[in-house]
Amino acid sequence: MKIKRSIRVKIIIAFLGYNLILAIILAPFVLFWGPFQALKVVAVGSIYTSRHPQVVKAFLSQAEIDRIMNLNNSQGISTSQTIGRTKMMADAGSGITIEDIQGPSFKGKVMLIKDPKRIKVAVTKEIGVTGERVSDLVKDVGAVAGINAGGFYDPNGKGNGAFPDGLTVHDGKLVHNNVGDKAVNIVGFNDQGQLIIGNMTANQIAEKHIREAVTFGPNLIVNGQPVISGDGGWGIAPRTGIGQMADGTVIFVVIDGRQPTWSIGATLRDLMNVFDDYHAVNAVNLDGGSSSELVYNGKVANKLWDIFGERYIPTGFVVTP
Repeated sequence: MKIKRSIRVKIIIAFLGYNLILAIILAPFVLFWGPFQALKVVAVGSIYTSRHPQVVKAFLSQAEIDRIMNLNNSQGISTSQTIGRTKMMADAGSGITIEDIQGPSFKGKVMLIKDPKRIKVAVTKEIGVTGERVSDLVKDVGAVAGINAGGFYDPNGKGNGAFPDGLTVHDGKLVHNNVGDKAVNIVGFNDQGQLIIGNMTANQIAEKHIREAVTFGPNLIVNGQPVISGDGGWGIAPRTGIGQMADGTVIFVVIDGRQPTWSIGATLRDLMNVFDDYHAVNAVNLDGGSSSELVYNGKVANKLWDIFGERYIPTGFVVTP
Protein backbone atom coordinates (compact mmCIF):
# COMPACT_ATOMS: atom_id res chain seq x y z
CA MET A 1 0.00 0.00 0.00
CA LYS A 2 2.81 2.39 0.92
CA ILE A 3 4.60 1.52 -2.31
CA LYS A 4 1.49 2.38 -4.38
CA ARG A 5 1.03 5.68 -2.52
CA SER A 6 4.69 6.55 -3.08
CA ILE A 7 4.38 5.80 -6.79
CA ARG A 8 1.22 7.92 -7.00
CA VAL A 9 2.96 10.87 -5.34
CA LYS A 10 5.92 10.57 -7.69
CA ILE A 11 3.59 10.52 -10.71
CA ILE A 12 1.80 13.66 -9.49
CA ILE A 13 5.11 15.45 -8.86
CA ALA A 14 6.40 14.42 -12.28
CA PHE A 15 3.16 15.61 -13.93
CA LEU A 16 3.33 19.00 -12.20
CA GLY A 17 7.02 19.36 -12.99
CA TYR A 18 6.42 18.51 -16.65
CA ASN A 19 3.64 21.09 -16.94
CA LEU A 20 5.72 23.74 -15.18
CA ILE A 21 8.65 23.19 -17.54
CA LEU A 22 6.28 23.23 -20.52
CA ALA A 23 4.70 26.49 -19.34
CA ILE A 24 8.14 28.11 -18.95
CA ILE A 25 9.15 27.00 -22.45
CA LEU A 26 5.89 28.18 -24.04
CA ALA A 27 5.63 31.50 -22.12
CA PRO A 28 7.86 33.60 -24.41
CA PHE A 29 6.15 32.21 -27.52
CA VAL A 30 2.73 33.14 -26.14
CA LEU A 31 4.05 36.53 -25.04
CA PHE A 32 5.72 37.53 -28.31
CA TRP A 33 3.69 35.52 -30.86
CA GLY A 34 0.35 35.24 -29.08
CA PRO A 35 -2.88 37.19 -29.69
CA PHE A 36 -2.49 39.53 -26.70
CA GLN A 37 -1.32 42.71 -28.43
CA ALA A 38 -1.40 44.96 -25.35
CA LEU A 39 0.68 42.48 -23.36
CA LYS A 40 3.15 42.20 -26.23
CA VAL A 41 3.58 45.98 -26.47
CA VAL A 42 4.32 46.32 -22.74
CA ALA A 43 6.65 43.30 -22.72
CA VAL A 44 8.66 44.42 -25.76
CA GLY A 45 9.02 47.95 -24.40
CA SER A 46 10.16 46.70 -21.00
CA ILE A 47 12.56 43.97 -22.12
CA TYR A 48 14.02 45.68 -25.20
CA THR A 49 15.13 48.67 -23.12
CA SER A 50 16.51 46.50 -20.31
CA ARG A 51 19.99 44.95 -20.14
CA HIS A 52 18.67 41.86 -22.02
CA PRO A 53 17.35 43.16 -25.38
CA GLN A 54 18.61 39.96 -27.00
CA VAL A 55 15.61 38.13 -25.50
CA VAL A 56 13.24 40.14 -27.71
CA LYS A 57 15.54 39.90 -30.73
CA ALA A 58 15.48 36.10 -30.45
CA PHE A 59 11.73 36.06 -31.13
CA LEU A 60 10.98 39.16 -33.22
CA SER A 61 12.58 40.81 -36.23
CA GLN A 62 14.05 44.28 -35.86
CA ALA A 63 11.30 45.61 -38.12
CA GLU A 64 8.59 44.20 -35.82
CA ILE A 65 10.37 45.55 -32.73
CA ASP A 66 10.56 49.01 -34.33
CA ARG A 67 6.87 48.82 -35.25
CA ILE A 68 5.86 47.98 -31.68
CA MET A 69 8.11 50.65 -30.17
CA ASN A 70 6.60 53.23 -32.54
CA LEU A 71 3.11 52.20 -31.42
CA ASN A 72 4.03 53.39 -27.95
CA ASN A 73 5.03 56.78 -29.30
CA SER A 74 1.90 57.50 -31.35
CA GLN A 75 -0.46 58.49 -28.56
CA GLY A 76 0.41 62.19 -28.26
CA ILE A 77 1.64 64.08 -25.20
CA SER A 78 -0.43 64.13 -22.05
CA THR A 79 0.20 64.95 -18.40
CA SER A 80 -3.27 64.10 -17.07
CA GLN A 81 -2.52 61.88 -14.11
CA THR A 82 -3.14 62.17 -10.41
CA ILE A 83 -0.04 61.59 -8.26
CA GLY A 84 -0.55 60.86 -4.59
CA ARG A 85 1.99 62.66 -2.37
CA THR A 86 2.72 62.15 1.31
CA LYS A 87 5.45 64.12 3.08
CA MET A 88 7.59 61.60 4.92
CA MET A 89 10.42 63.78 6.21
CA ALA A 90 11.28 67.45 6.10
CA ASP A 91 14.29 68.96 7.81
CA ALA A 92 14.68 72.69 7.27
CA GLY A 93 18.21 72.51 8.63
CA SER A 94 19.31 69.96 6.04
CA GLY A 95 17.49 71.59 3.13
CA ILE A 96 16.12 68.19 2.14
CA THR A 97 12.53 66.97 1.93
CA ILE A 98 11.47 63.39 1.16
CA GLU A 99 7.97 62.47 0.04
CA ASP A 100 6.24 59.21 -0.78
CA ILE A 101 4.48 59.20 -4.14
CA GLN A 102 1.91 56.85 -5.63
CA GLY A 103 0.46 56.52 -9.12
CA PRO A 104 -1.86 54.06 -10.90
CA SER A 105 0.72 51.24 -10.97
CA PHE A 106 3.63 52.44 -8.91
CA LYS A 107 5.01 53.70 -5.62
CA GLY A 108 8.19 55.63 -5.10
CA LYS A 109 10.14 58.39 -3.40
CA VAL A 110 10.80 62.02 -4.23
CA MET A 111 13.67 63.94 -2.66
CA LEU A 112 13.76 67.74 -2.92
CA ILE A 113 17.11 69.51 -2.42
CA LYS A 114 16.90 73.29 -2.05
CA ASP A 115 20.52 74.11 -2.92
CA PRO A 116 21.45 72.79 -6.40
CA LYS A 117 25.16 73.42 -5.84
CA ARG A 118 25.18 70.54 -3.35
CA ILE A 119 24.62 68.06 -6.19
CA LYS A 120 27.75 66.28 -7.39
CA VAL A 121 28.56 63.28 -9.56
CA ALA A 122 30.20 60.43 -7.67
CA VAL A 123 32.23 58.04 -9.82
CA THR A 124 33.40 54.54 -8.99
CA LYS A 125 36.96 54.55 -7.66
CA GLU A 126 37.89 51.73 -10.04
CA ILE A 127 36.70 52.74 -13.51
CA GLY A 128 37.29 49.83 -15.86
CA VAL A 129 37.52 47.33 -13.01
CA THR A 130 34.27 47.44 -11.06
CA GLY A 131 31.40 49.71 -10.15
CA GLU A 132 30.16 50.53 -6.67
CA ARG A 133 26.84 50.45 -4.85
CA VAL A 134 25.00 53.75 -4.44
CA SER A 135 25.49 53.52 -0.68
CA ASP A 136 29.26 53.21 -1.24
CA LEU A 137 29.34 56.13 -3.70
CA VAL A 138 27.54 58.26 -1.11
CA LYS A 139 29.89 57.15 1.66
CA ASP A 140 33.05 57.62 -0.42
CA VAL A 141 32.51 61.37 -0.78
CA GLY A 142 30.94 61.99 2.62
CA ALA A 143 27.53 62.76 1.09
CA VAL A 144 24.18 62.54 2.88
CA ALA A 145 22.09 61.16 0.01
CA GLY A 146 22.31 59.86 -3.51
CA ILE A 147 20.67 58.14 -6.47
CA ASN A 148 21.99 56.11 -9.37
CA ALA A 149 22.86 58.23 -12.39
CA GLY A 150 24.18 57.31 -15.86
CA GLY A 151 24.22 54.00 -17.65
CA PHE A 152 27.16 51.74 -18.31
CA TYR A 153 28.52 49.62 -21.12
CA ASP A 154 29.91 46.16 -20.63
CA PRO A 155 32.80 45.26 -22.97
CA ASN A 156 34.01 42.39 -20.80
CA GLY A 157 30.59 40.81 -20.24
CA LYS A 158 30.87 40.95 -16.44
CA GLY A 159 27.97 43.34 -15.91
CA ASN A 160 29.66 44.90 -12.89
CA GLY A 161 29.16 48.57 -13.75
CA ALA A 162 32.83 49.26 -14.40
CA PHE A 163 32.49 51.54 -17.45
CA PRO A 164 30.24 54.63 -17.43
CA ASP A 165 28.68 55.14 -20.85
CA GLY A 166 29.06 58.37 -22.79
CA LEU A 167 30.63 61.45 -21.20
CA THR A 168 31.20 61.67 -17.44
CA VAL A 169 32.25 64.92 -15.75
CA HIS A 170 33.21 65.56 -12.13
CA ASP A 171 34.43 68.85 -10.66
CA GLY A 172 34.69 70.33 -14.15
CA LYS A 173 36.95 67.55 -15.44
CA LEU A 174 36.07 64.95 -18.06
CA VAL A 175 36.82 61.70 -16.24
CA HIS A 176 35.54 59.25 -18.84
CA ASN A 177 34.75 59.38 -22.55
CA ASN A 178 33.90 56.38 -24.69
CA VAL A 179 32.17 58.31 -27.51
CA GLY A 180 35.00 60.50 -28.80
CA ASP A 181 33.73 63.64 -30.55
CA LYS A 182 30.17 62.35 -30.81
CA ALA A 183 27.35 64.40 -29.27
CA VAL A 184 25.35 62.58 -26.58
CA ASN A 185 22.51 63.53 -24.24
CA ILE A 186 24.11 65.20 -21.23
CA VAL A 187 22.53 65.36 -17.78
CA GLY A 188 24.50 67.73 -15.62
CA PHE A 189 24.91 70.96 -13.67
CA ASN A 190 26.84 74.07 -14.66
CA ASP A 191 28.82 76.28 -12.31
CA GLN A 192 25.63 78.21 -11.42
CA GLY A 193 23.82 75.09 -10.23
CA GLN A 194 21.52 74.95 -13.25
CA LEU A 195 20.46 71.54 -14.56
CA ILE A 196 21.59 71.29 -18.17
CA ILE A 197 20.16 68.60 -20.47
CA GLY A 198 20.62 68.06 -24.20
CA ASN A 199 23.01 66.78 -26.83
CA MET A 200 26.57 68.05 -26.68
CA THR A 201 30.12 66.99 -27.33
CA ALA A 202 33.07 66.88 -24.93
CA ASN A 203 34.25 70.27 -26.23
CA GLN A 204 30.83 71.84 -25.71
CA ILE A 205 30.78 70.61 -22.11
CA ALA A 206 33.81 72.75 -21.39
CA GLU A 207 32.37 75.73 -23.29
CA LYS A 208 29.14 75.60 -21.26
CA HIS A 209 31.01 75.37 -17.93
CA ILE A 210 29.48 72.02 -17.00
CA ARG A 211 30.79 71.00 -13.55
CA GLU A 212 29.06 67.66 -13.01
CA ALA A 213 27.50 65.43 -15.68
CA VAL A 214 26.60 61.94 -16.87
CA THR A 215 25.06 60.63 -20.06
CA PHE A 216 21.54 59.21 -20.28
CA GLY A 217 17.99 59.96 -21.42
CA PRO A 218 15.50 60.53 -22.78
CA ASN A 219 14.60 64.04 -21.69
CA LEU A 220 11.16 64.31 -20.10
CA ILE A 221 10.54 68.06 -19.67
CA VAL A 222 12.52 70.73 -21.51
CA ASN A 223 12.13 74.41 -20.68
CA GLY A 224 8.81 73.73 -18.99
CA GLN A 225 7.38 71.68 -21.86
CA PRO A 226 6.59 67.92 -21.58
CA VAL A 227 8.27 66.08 -24.47
CA ILE A 228 7.34 62.40 -24.03
CA SER A 229 4.84 61.10 -26.59
CA GLY A 230 2.54 58.22 -25.76
CA ASP A 231 3.93 56.16 -22.91
CA GLY A 232 7.50 56.75 -24.05
CA GLY A 233 8.07 53.37 -25.69
CA TRP A 234 10.16 51.90 -22.88
CA GLY A 235 7.53 49.78 -21.18
CA ILE A 236 6.93 49.57 -17.43
CA ALA A 237 9.89 49.26 -15.07
CA PRO A 238 11.59 50.74 -12.00
CA ARG A 239 12.61 54.30 -12.86
CA THR A 240 15.03 56.97 -11.70
CA GLY A 241 15.00 60.58 -12.83
CA ILE A 242 16.32 64.02 -11.98
CA GLY A 243 14.75 67.43 -12.50
CA GLN A 244 14.84 71.03 -11.35
CA MET A 245 12.24 73.65 -10.40
CA ALA A 246 12.37 77.30 -11.46
CA ASP A 247 13.74 78.30 -8.03
CA GLY A 248 16.68 75.88 -8.43
CA THR A 249 15.33 73.10 -6.21
CA VAL A 250 16.60 69.74 -7.47
CA ILE A 251 14.14 66.84 -7.70
CA PHE A 252 15.26 63.23 -7.32
CA VAL A 253 12.61 60.65 -8.28
CA VAL A 254 12.97 56.91 -7.72
CA ILE A 255 10.06 54.60 -8.58
CA ASP A 256 9.96 50.97 -7.47
CA GLY A 257 8.92 48.25 -9.91
CA ARG A 258 8.65 44.55 -10.80
CA GLN A 259 7.05 43.88 -7.41
CA PRO A 260 3.36 43.02 -8.07
CA THR A 261 2.32 43.21 -4.41
CA TRP A 262 4.04 46.58 -3.96
CA SER A 263 4.76 48.46 -7.19
CA ILE A 264 4.66 47.26 -10.79
CA GLY A 265 6.66 50.16 -12.16
CA ALA A 266 6.23 53.22 -14.34
CA THR A 267 6.38 54.25 -17.97
CA LEU A 268 8.45 57.22 -19.09
CA ARG A 269 5.21 59.14 -19.35
CA ASP A 270 4.42 58.30 -15.72
CA LEU A 271 7.84 59.58 -14.70
CA MET A 272 7.34 62.74 -16.75
CA ASN A 273 3.99 63.29 -15.04
CA VAL A 274 5.62 63.09 -11.61
CA PHE A 275 8.08 65.82 -12.55
CA ASP A 276 5.29 67.89 -14.06
CA ASP A 277 3.35 67.55 -10.79
CA TYR A 278 6.38 68.96 -8.97
CA HIS A 279 6.60 71.86 -11.45
CA ALA A 280 9.95 70.87 -12.95
CA VAL A 281 11.18 73.14 -15.73
CA ASN A 282 13.69 70.52 -16.86
CA ALA A 283 13.72 66.79 -16.15
CA VAL A 284 15.35 63.70 -17.58
CA ASN A 285 15.22 59.94 -17.20
CA LEU A 286 18.25 58.20 -15.67
CA ASP A 287 19.26 54.55 -15.66
CA GLY A 288 16.42 52.42 -14.26
CA GLY A 289 15.55 48.78 -13.69
CA SER A 290 17.58 47.10 -10.98
CA SER A 291 19.81 50.20 -10.80
CA SER A 292 17.00 52.41 -9.41
CA GLU A 293 17.89 53.39 -5.88
CA LEU A 294 17.70 56.22 -3.36
CA VAL A 295 20.03 56.32 -0.35
CA TYR A 296 19.63 58.72 2.58
CA ASN A 297 21.61 58.82 5.83
CA GLY A 298 23.36 55.56 5.01
CA LYS A 299 20.18 53.58 4.32
CA VAL A 300 18.36 52.52 1.15
CA ALA A 301 15.11 54.51 1.21
CA ASN A 302 13.18 52.70 -1.54
CA LYS A 303 12.34 49.02 -2.06
CA LEU A 304 14.90 47.43 -4.34
CA TRP A 305 13.72 44.93 -6.95
CA ASP A 306 16.95 42.93 -7.22
CA ILE A 307 17.00 40.03 -4.76
CA PHE A 308 20.78 40.39 -4.58
CA GLY A 309 20.48 43.90 -3.16
CA GLU A 310 22.22 47.01 -4.44
CA ARG A 311 23.56 46.86 -7.97
CA TYR A 312 27.13 47.82 -8.81
CA ILE A 313 27.06 50.94 -10.99
CA PRO A 314 29.62 53.47 -12.27
CA THR A 315 28.03 56.80 -11.30
CA GLY A 316 25.57 58.44 -8.94
CA PHE A 317 24.20 61.90 -8.23
CA VAL A 318 24.93 62.66 -4.57
CA VAL A 319 23.99 65.43 -2.16
CA THR A 320 26.95 66.84 -0.25
CA PRO A 321 26.54 68.13 3.35
